[in-house]
Amino acid sequence: MLSEIHFTADPIVVPPEVLPSLEIGASVEFRGIVREMENGEALGGLQYEAYEPMARMVLQRHFDELAAIHPCASVLFIHRTGWVPVGEASLFIRVLSSHRREALAFLSDAIDRLKLDVPIWKRV
Repeated sequence: MLSEIHFTADPIVVPPEVLPSLEIGASVEFRGIVREMENGEALGGLQYEAYEPMARMVLQRHFDELAAIHPCASVLFIHRTGWVPVGEASLFIRVLSSHRREALAFLSDAIDRLKLDVPIWKRV
């Protein structure tokens, strides 16, 4: 499986989708948008920090493990660092697979694992 992992301080620009094979039947995307309210408190945005070398290593391990469970062709992961204002995406993930079931399961499990132990932190 092909995986790309990017961190950026700039607003996320989603690259055009390139299908690595004519066998791709599912493209699933997720954007995590900064909400206006966090724990009942109004926000202007969130501050994100990442220990990028470790985050890349942990994410790659998770993606490799998930590919064995939910076979997919590729995953594109982009996460913001620094200040992200309300209404902008802090996270973008695109998963390509032959079938929707694998793509949706991979995406859902990837987000759960991201929150579990990837060294990316947000502050109000």
